[in-house]
Amino acid sequence: MNYIIFAVKVIKNSGQSFFSDGTAITELTVQLPQVRKNNTKLIIQLVIWGKLSYDVAKYYQPEDYIIVEGYISFKSIGMDRVANLLDKQIEICVFKLYPLLLKS
Repeated sequence: MNYIIFAVKVIKNSGQSFFSDGTAITELTVQLPQVRKNNTKLIIQLVIWGKLSYDVAKYYQPEDYIIVEGYISFKSIGMDRVANLLDKQIEICVFKLYPLLLKS
């Protein structure tokens, strides 16, 4: 099952864009908090659609912590190479989002 719930730190709010039919989409770049000592950073792309997209674009800024519910998918990075797992980026389609610790 692809359903996940986790807490993340917002790194970048890419803003809101619209499709030709008026559907809103907001993309956030987030980082999972690390407990291990090796300090590897896992960066994930979040995609928020529809009415929730308006609130995310308006209220969430870098350095905010949020709780996310959504579904995992893989996004291709390079289209000209042979498709394998190394050419993919994790992308989460969000359907619920809760503030945990806001900067402002």
